[in-house]
Amino acid sequence: MERYQLVDYKDAKDAMQRGTKENRRAAGPYNPDYKDKYLQVHFTIEDEGVFTTPWTAIMIYLRERSEWPEVVCAEGRFAFHHNQSADLPHADKPDF
Repeated sequence: MERYQLVDYKDAKDAMQRGTKENRRAAGPYNPDYKDKYLQVHFTIEDEGVFTTPWTAIMIYLRERSEWPEVVCAEGRFAFHHNQSADLPHADKPDF
C-alpha cells in the first residue's frame, strides 16, 4: 500500500522529526524558511517471504525550486562516474 499527499508543514512536521531522529536527517534539503507544500509518501511493505511482519514508513520530500541539472541519461554516451565511455544498448530502429 502506498499513499501520496501534498501536505502543509504542520502535517509533515512529525514525520520529519521522526526521520531526523531515526535517519539523522529528514528527506530532502532542509530549509527553515520553506513555506510551500510537502510531498508525503506513506507506504506499507508486506512480503511474508522476507519479513515476519508488515512495516510502515512515511517519507517527506520538499519541492526543489532551483534548476535540476541532468546528471545521467539513458541515451547518454558516457557512464555516470568519471565520464568514461559506456557501452549502452541501442536500437537501429525505434520500437514504437
